[in-house]
Amino acid sequence: MRHLSGGSPRAWRSASLVATAAALLALTTACGQDTGDQAANGQNVGNQAPAKDDGYGAGDGYGADSGDAGKGADAKAKSAGQLAVWDSKKLGKVVTDSEGFTLYRFDKDTAQPPESNCDAACLKAWPAVAADGAKAAPGVDASLLGEVTTADGTKQLTIDGWPMYRYAQDAKPGDAKGQGVGGTWYAAAPDGKKAAPEAADAAPVDPAGLSTRKDPKLGEIVVDKNGMTVYRFTKDSAWPMKSACTGACLDKWPVVEPVAKNDTKGILKKGFVTFDRPDGKKQQTIDCWPLYTFAGDKKPGDTNGQGVGGTWYAASPEGKPVGAPK
Repeated sequence: MRHLSGGSPRAWRSASLVATAAALLALTTACGQDTGDQAANGQNVGNQAPAKDDGYGAGDGYGADSGDAGKGADAKAKSAGQLAVWDSKKLGKVVTDSEGFTLYRFDKDTAQPPESNCDAACLKAWPAVAADGAKAAPGVDASLLGEVTTADGTKQLTIDGWPMYRYAQDAKPGDAKGQGVGGTWYAAAPDGKKAAPEAADAAPVDPAGLSTRKDPKLGEIVVDKNGMTVYRFTKDSAWPMKSACTGACLDKWPVVEPVAKNDTKGILKKGFVTFDRPDGKKQQTIDCWPLYTFAGDKKPGDTNGQGVGGTWYAASPEGKPVGAPK
């Protein structure tokens, strides 16, 4: 076969291989696989596993690159001065220094006895708060303040034994960028504990349709979703289910309307069925016993219906009349 290049077949094949290799190299480089960016094992650097976090809060082990230390709060250990309290909706009550910078505590430290486990490199990212000149926040017991010596010899402020730090990444008063870093650093409360929202700030939980409460005189009794006491009438019967409270009686003793089984807490599920009354109303039962509330109870916790007429008694979680004669 005659080649248009006029060269030998072997030379032509060599040129083709070179051209193919060059094209492949160009394609590889365009896809970000340039050999100059590869690790020694041939793996692309961009795909390497991240540096191991040892709990200080980042790959370098301390929660921030040491080159960033010194931003915001000073990297040097300086006194907090007059401590104050910042009421954060997200974090709760947080202790700050006199300039408004958040103070932190470290889970790897100990309070009893007080000990700092943030070494010299760690302190570049988490500057210790000097104990000298620190004053307790208004309303906080001054005896909670103390000191401990850090790895670099600083006399560090403690609150209830916990060493206090600032975070180098907090750039301005009110910042709390150190919260939760590495799962070990947390904003400190005025008493040295981890700052946390008060329970009242949590979303309210709707009460169950039927649940129980501990009455100081009667023990565990059933209440409705409004916290009102639920009663049994001893003239009723469970089998067959029958209510002896009719007509005007229902004005004083309204029936408990049907409640879903999954809308209960601490209630016996056996015989938890709806009773179809002759007057057309539907009434909830426990163990097949009809349930009522009392019009004479004005607020949650009232038990004014207990023992009325010797026939009305608060219902137990099992549907029994609490305190009724045997």
